[in-house]
Amino acid sequence: MSLEAQIMTDLKSAMKAKDRIALESLRAIKTAILNEKTAAGASEMSEADEMKILIKLRKQRVESATIFRAQNRADLAEPEEAQLAIIERYLPEMLSESEIEAKVAEIIAAVGATSMADMGKVMGQATAANSSTLYVSTSFMGVFMPLGNAVASFCARLMVAFSCFCICSGFLSLIVRFRLR
Repeated sequence: MSLEAQIMTDLKSAMKAKDRIALESLRAIKTAILNEKTAAGASEMSEADEMKILIKLRKQRVESATIFRAQNRADLAEPEEAQLAIIERYLPEMLSESEIEAKVAEIIAAVGATSMADMGKVMGQATAANSSTLYVSTSFMGVFMPLGNAVASFCARLMVAFSCFCICSGFLSLIVRFRLR
């Protein structure tokens, strides 16, 4: 069953159960999918495209909840966190930090990366092979240390940004932002 069909089925169930939070979350997912389908020049949506939409929605909820918590607005953060839990039902299970480090180290060895000049190859392989499970990665510091300590921090943040925000059309602005830190 495609994600869209599953969302429609779950939306009907949420309506019958009168679950307001689930309805809001599922309607947001449905709207995002429809917007993507009807975008100019859009073709058939693949499973990867659907995952990118879910990752984007997850990111929005996490950022909103974080901001609301920082502003001591638990009343606004709680609905965002509840919606986040519903959106995460449709995402693949996240990898632990040690699993991510092992996969990236494996890719570094397979590519034969020895310096920061090889970082593009490593990033390309890591995101191509694991794009749907790397969306919540937290730290790649230890993984990139063999490639060069001077910029390992930058690469770690860039890898997190790339895996989390790969759907963002403004990826270039993310790179610039991380370099300025």
